[in-house]
Amino acid sequence: MKTTKLSNGVKQEDKIFKIRHSLAHVLAMAILKKFPDAKLGVGPIIDNGFYYDFLLPDKFSDADLPKLQKEMKKIIQQKVEFKKTVVSRKEALKTTKKEKQDFKVELINDLPEGEELSFYQSGNFLDLCRGPHVEDSSEINQKAFALTSVAGAYWRGDEKNAMLTRVYGVAFDTQKELDDYLLMLEEAKKRDHRKIGKEQELFLIDPMVGLGLVMWQPNGAILWHVMEEFWYREHLKAGYKLVRTPHIGSRQLWETSGHWGFYNESMYPPLEIGQSLKSAEKGAEIKNKEEYLLKPMNCPFHVVTYNAKPKSYRDLPIRWAECGTVYRYEKSGELSGLTRVRGFTQDDAHIICTKDQIKDELKRVSRFITFIFKEFGFKDYKIYLSLRDPKNKEKYAGDDEGWEFTERILEEVAKEEKLDYVIEEGEAAFYGPKLDYKIKDALGREWQCSTLQFDFNLPERFDMNFVNDKGEKEQPYMLHRALFGSFERFIGLLIEHYAGAFPLWLSPVQVKIISVGDSHTEYCQKLAEEFTNQEIRVEVDHLDETVGNKIRKATKEKIPYILVIGDKEINSKDLMVRVRGQQDLVTISKQKFIDKIQEDIKTRSVDL
Repeated sequence: MKTTKLSNGVKQEDKIFKIRHSLAHVLAMAILKKFPDAKLGVGPIIDNGFYYDFLLPDKFSDADLPKLQKEMKKIIQQKVEFKKTVVSRKEALKTTKKEKQDFKVELINDLPEGEELSFYQSGNFLDLCRGPHVEDSSEINQKAFALTSVAGAYWRGDEKNAMLTRVYGVAFDTQKELDDYLLMLEEAKKRDHRKIGKEQELFLIDPMVGLGLVMWQPNGAILWHVMEEFWYREHLKAGYKLVRTPHIGSRQLWETSGHWGFYNESMYPPLEIGQSLKSAEKGAEIKNKEEYLLKPMNCPFHVVTYNAKPKSYRDLPIRWAECGTVYRYEKSGELSGLTRVRGFTQDDAHIICTKDQIKDELKRVSRFITFIFKEFGFKDYKIYLSLRDPKNKEKYAGDDEGWEFTERILEEVAKEEKLDYVIEEGEAAFYGPKLDYKIKDALGREWQCSTLQFDFNLPERFDMNFVNDKGEKEQPYMLHRALFGSFERFIGLLIEHYAGAFPLWLSPVQVKIISVGDSHTEYCQKLAEEFTNQEIRVEVDHLDETVGNKIRKATKEKIPYILVIGDKEINSKDLMVRVRGQQDLVTISKQKFIDKIQEDIKTRSVDL
């Protein structure tokens, strides 16, 4: 039987694994007390807890969780045993059909012949399950678990199937661990980038435009612009050249690249552009059929650009970078704010080099990634060295010699650069090994951002070559890399990391000027113009509201600096500055204030 291991390191032989798994069964028992006709889906454990899916005859919401949790505690107090019985396939089907548990019948029918089938019985409750579980419920600390939320989930993750009710819970060894985790959840809610994005008017996702498609509002667009400007400047300094490519490519391009066959689960169906919408509505015959696809990646375009003219070893290494928007199929139920979208902009680059240049190029990228994380204030991230599955080599492009060389080089670089990395066999892309950098969000979940990958696939499929120093054609090595990963995801994590209180250099609005009354508006506008001329981002609030309301609004918007301008301030040579997070006002001359802001922007300080 395959051993289950979660991303936080918990294994199925661990006690907490058994407790969480057993709580999923206790949850099902409690649901059946409330809804005897409920149909059971699956009830696995997940990081920090468990869930169970049900088809319920009536509505069930978060408001119902306290009563359900109370019922679970009653069951736990009964010292319910968890008894395992191994059965034949025929017996398993007979039992589940008798219980009218159609989802379980489907699971049994889909299991391969010869796989062990077992039930766990707890009192009158019987559930198809591999286990393992605790011996009895007295091993569960009833003060160390909690039900947290209710959500919808398609059966087996397929939107064509029934929508089930998923009940989530968390569980730990001690009440303190639970309390600490629930406190962290509360803090995470405050930092949720979707909540802050709405409050600060950073971005918008509207069903009329399309699920998973992000529109950037003025404040968000400024944040994006600052990041992109930084990105372009640092790439040009690092020896990259810029390219730009279309949003769509012909079917032939994607068939040649292999994406048509290998990556089609993440691609949208072809667009027929051999006729107009008007012609199609009229049912006109297509004279010249042309099929194009929205690009899921930028790579094939860069390769075609490389092949546009012959290359010599003297031309290498080539470093081509692009902020290119790509489109990938995601189920609507899996979309989540900025971290899981359908259209996103990758800060992509491809490095094409000789074998002798690989190590140096890998180190350059590794240092670039570390530099990016430092500049944006990220310290909590993990690095994974993803290798191919040695037992399943046939599913990968390239030969053994190429894989052994690149895997060895990647690990050497990781060691020489003193990276704290974890090896993951079987997690390599089909086209090559890679280093993945994952940042933790406010909930402690890991999100892949930066990545550095080898590619054996495209150089071979597109017959890439260069003339070496012996005058012979040679296939180059190709590296994919992204630093942000995508602007959308990186910004989402950035919002949560700073809880919307961005460092000065990233803040969409750096200074908010508040007029006390109408007679002060003209001075405020002139002051704002002066700041703008010094490349300081500023807004004036001259609305007909009380000064207190204006200050509260600016504070909620987490503006770094607030200036209140009345008669006293106009007649003074100094500014009275409210600094974000500080109670006391700071008195400073206008020029020193400007100099301070410009210095912090220049150094990209992450603190005020």
